[in-house]
Amino acid sequence: MTTPDQAGAEGFLDCVDLASERFGAVVISANDDFFAPKENLIKRSAPRWIEERYTDRGKWMDGWETRRRRDEGTHDWCVVQLGARGIVRGVDVETTYFKGNYPESCAIDAGNPSAGSAPTVDWLEILPRTALKGDAHNLFPIDSAVPVTHVQLRIFPDGGVARLRVYGNVAADWDALRARGEIDLAAAVHGGFVVSCSDMFFGSRNNLILPGDATHMGDGWETKRRRGPGHDWSIVRLAAPGAIRRVEVDTRHFKGNAPGACDLEGSVDARAWIPLVDRVPLRPDAVHVFEREVRAIGDVVYVRFNIYPDGGVGRLRLYGVPR
Repeated sequence: MTTPDQAGAEGFLDCVDLASERFGAVVISANDDFFAPKENLIKRSAPRWIEERYTDRGKWMDGWETRRRRDEGTHDWCVVQLGARGIVRGVDVETTYFKGNYPESCAIDAGNPSAGSAPTVDWLEILPRTALKGDAHNLFPIDSAVPVTHVQLRIFPDGGVARLRVYGNVAADWDALRARGEIDLAAAVHGGFVVSCSDMFFGSRNNLILPGDATHMGDGWETKRRRGPGHDWSIVRLAAPGAIRRVEVDTRHFKGNAPGACDLEGSVDARAWIPLVDRVPLRPDAVHVFEREVRAIGDVVYVRFNIYPDGGVGRLRLYGVPR
């Protein structure tokens, strides 16, 4: 059995969490969740501790927790359907607040079950049985090149896990997407990725292209208040090269802190930028649709979204036809 070596393991943390409920993941089944429900595993929020909170089954815990096993040689398991098919690059088996009740070790399998999620599915082991630390982030890089839709977390022999994060790259079905014609080329569920930004003090750049509408200010991209010259920006690598035809900028929930204006530029290499949408004003708490304003500059791979001078945006949609 291996032991966790977290040195140099954090490179995958910039990837999308394929197992996040916000990304559309679902906990399908578990053999037991006596003390704490399996659905907690993929909560977007960080685990919480409430000192005096108990249920009729014991201490309330913000995670997935099974009862104590009394049969030797067995283990517990939980199956998660990922929000999108993808290639797993790394996992975080987080045991925060589980100090005397965390599993001794875990293993992770991945697969593509056609229906259901019975533990008899043909699983591919992507993380062999590995020791865990309590009250910690257990980070493990994964060396796999097979796109999968489901993962199975096995814990030995029992215990509690606060969160399971499955970081990876989306592997979209491009034959099906191209058949649809115009799609959101920036969408994370299609494989779009926000590669960098000038600042994200209040809200992550990755929120810009998540599925669905932003639910509050913290669910968008928001920069600190700029006190000097310049402006803020984010660079999106499209899911596939394509020609942008329509842009949506959603500032809902940002009522006193939306940018005053924005513009967009396109590029094939993120070095030479061509104007895509000239600078246009933005309103607070509104959805802006730009179509006539979009220039026909051909296929691009990257889009730079510039906001003036700073502020927050809930979602950015870049509709076009993939090459």
